[in-house]
Amino acid sequence: MRIDVAAQTDIGRRKRKNEDFYGVFRDDSPGLQLFREGALLCVADGLGGHVAGEIASKLAVSILRDILKEPVPAPVEGQEDQGYLSLIKQYIVRANDNVHKTNQDLVKSGRPMGTTLLAALITPKKVYIANVGDSRCYLFRDDELVCRTEDHSWVDEQVKAGLMSKAEAESDSRKYILTRSVGTHPQVDIDDYVWDIQPGDMLLLCTDGLVNMVKDAEITQEFKRNASPAEIAHRLVNIANDNGGKDNITVIVADIMPSLGTVIARRLKAFSKKRGAKLLYTLLFLLFGGLCFLAGYWLGQGGAVR
Repeated sequence: MRIDVAAQTDIGRRKRKNEDFYGVFRDDSPGLQLFREGALLCVADGLGGHVAGEIASKLAVSILRDILKEPVPAPVEGQEDQGYLSLIKQYIVRANDNVHKTNQDLVKSGRPMGTTLLAALITPKKVYIANVGDSRCYLFRDDELVCRTEDHSWVDEQVKAGLMSKAEAESDSRKYILTRSVGTHPQVDIDDYVWDIQPGDMLLLCTDGLVNMVKDAEITQEFKRNASPAEIAHRLVNIANDNGGKDNITVIVADIMPSLGTVIARRLKAFSKKRGAKLLYTLLFLLFGGLCFLAGYWLGQGGAVR
């Protein structure tokens, strides 16, 4: 199963430290048992204004990584999707317990540390998602970008209740207030999603440092460029910073089962961008040398005839 994945995290323009953390775990990960083909992707955004957000995000991802050591869940008739989802949610609960216990043991004053946590398990047939907080997972398919997760924020709840429009929510200063996070409370509620995948599907996992700086329409345009995941991730981070970079920015882009033609075209494009000028000069030099050789050969042959 071919999955092209790229990730990038950046401190942004306003923050003094990066409290985001991510994990990309492929089918070559040490001790892997959970799947034979696929990948586990996760993004965590440590809560700003709280104690040690960067520790909470790293701890959550490191605990979630241990899910790779679990065997493939046994299928249950009529509930085929629940095995993977239950397992992912079980490890997010474990992460919540660990971060919360750390708060009780070490954080004696100030706001307790916490983090968002978004996980995507890609298998040959389906994508399994579990989410806490306002990090997002987007699906890009047939030139359309769709957000497949819901934000757990105060303004999002107001929008759902019909008390605020989406436009008002985007500009409201309270949009950074989360209603769910990992580690700040003894229990945690987790949303889960699952859908069938198609060859050529692309996923975007990101923290709010991207979506608060870059509109969905701009993100869509970057995916429509048919660039590689590495180029898309790099450009999205740069755009977020160019638009203000008010927060840490983390992006994971995954292209699921791209066609061989797509892979070759992207690599040729990247090669030409990197070494286009050098290649052009080399070709011109070879062409010039070839012309000189032919001219010399022609003159030599002409002299022999006379």
